[in-house]
Amino acid sequence: MGPGTVKFSWVGSGERYLDHLKPAAFENMVIGRYGGNSLAGADKNEDGLFILIGPGGTWEFSMLLDAHNTAESAELLIRMTGSISSEIEQCLSRPVHEAFKNLETLLLTILGSDAFRSQCREVTGETACLICVRKENYLWWFSVGDNSVYLLHPELAARGQYLLNQRNYYEWIGYVNTFDQPVACFSSGVRELRKGRNVIVMTTDGLLEYGRLEHGRQTFEDPGKLYQAFYNKKNLQACVEAAILEVHEAQGRDSATVVTWSYYNERAAVLPSDAK
Repeated sequence: MGPGTVKFSWVGSGERYLDHLKPAAFENMVIGRYGGNSLAGADKNEDGLFILIGPGGTWEFSMLLDAHNTAESAELLIRMTGSISSEIEQCLSRPVHEAFKNLETLLLTILGSDAFRSQCREVTGETACLICVRKENYLWWFSVGDNSVYLLHPELAARGQYLLNQRNYYEWIGYVNTFDQPVACFSSGVRELRKGRNVIVMTTDGLLEYGRLEHGRQTFEDPGKLYQAFYNKKNLQACVEAAILEVHEAQGRDSATVVTWSYYNERAAVLPSDAK
């Protein structure tokens, strides 16, 4: 890694975090790792994380993984991403109008390579993969599978806009691999951040699907309620802890991993011509 860049890496096969309610701080991010309620039968954690933060917080790169049928696919993606950290930094050191395009090209080249696809055939299981990058006043994401990323801001919430990506089922990277198909399936996009405080929340499905459905809709499946839980209080560590506690008390069995951070955008927001 280059000078000033910091890295965080974790996979649930090493540390399961069963019944664990306390989130951790990493630079400007808050990370919640919850392996599920052991009283409900939770006994494993197959989630994973890989984070890079640029010098002086000039950008954040966060990869969130939710594997199944072993964590081997998550471990493989973390190793692969670590091996190209220098190339990721080079992409993100470029001007913002080049950075995301270069990064997507890099990732698609590696993920679609014969060498990586061959390694995928050697693992047991597969993983959903969500990558999110903030640089300047823009947010870029790349998603295979059903992990979620939210961009929370009052102007967007007023129009019912919260979730950036569509949760897509039957997409994976691993033994069953979308990049082995004639056409790989994934989603990617870019959004401009609104002026003021923006909160980014990335999560695996354990935060969204827990408890007993007959007791009503699960809280954080409603993005408006997720907004209320994560935006209205500025202490994100307390927000993550309260969310995980709710999952735990509802006997959530699946692992839930959350990454969240705030970015204060000072740039003027884009407005339609008749509003200027």
